[in-house]
Amino acid sequence: MTGKMKTKRKAAAPGPVRPGAIRRRNVAKILKAAETVFAQKGFSGASTAEIARLAGVPKPNLHYYFRTKQALYESVLDRILEMWVDAMDELRPGADPADALSRYLARKIDLSRRLPGPSRLWAMEMLAGAPHIGGFLRGRVRELVKDKGAVVEGWIADGKIRPIAPAHLFFVIWAATQTYADFSVQMSAVMNRKHLDAEFYDDARATITSLVLNGLGLTR
Repeated sequence: MTGKMKTKRKAAAPGPVRPGAIRRRNVAKILKAAETVFAQKGFSGASTAEIARLAGVPKPNLHYYFRTKQALYESVLDRILEMWVDAMDELRPGADPADALSRYLARKIDLSRRLPGPSRLWAMEMLAGAPHIGGFLRGRVRELVKDKGAVVEGWIADGKIRPIAPAHLFFVIWAATQTYADFSVQMSAVMNRKHLDAEFYDDARATITSLVLNGLGLTR
């Protein structure tokens, strides 16, 4: 038999998936599903069985990562807060107030457009009197407002913005931006739009930014 015989190479088998990667993937799926179910039904109406089905994991697996529904709920709210904390990081000592506030407002509006569910879930909890996360508000959220309030007070002390109460500035910004997630149905009806498109949210961002900056004596 002439010529060299060609040997077929076997495809390399995929390497084993590390336990840490499996854990992260399962936790991410569970948190995403929990966010959806809690936003639709609230804490009392949601069940871990329904969340497990939506996540595509057995219920015992869900409780392996989150022992109770309360623990899962708090983890979902903590993840929501982390998104908002990350956006609020735009407010830093030494930053130009007009640029920092403009970026912060843009990110908040973008979150309301892309991820309305987290804001609606947060609003449901607040309207119910925060029965499950009172300590959470008095802890992490209070500390966040204190830290970023110090940045605003620094701008005031340097004569960069008009004197205002920092906490109330944050309350106004949160209300103005999150309403575009919480009350989007109302806006669609009033504006006679089936869908709120990117142009609509751009107009919202520009309007809110103008109001906030002008109110603080800033221009951009």
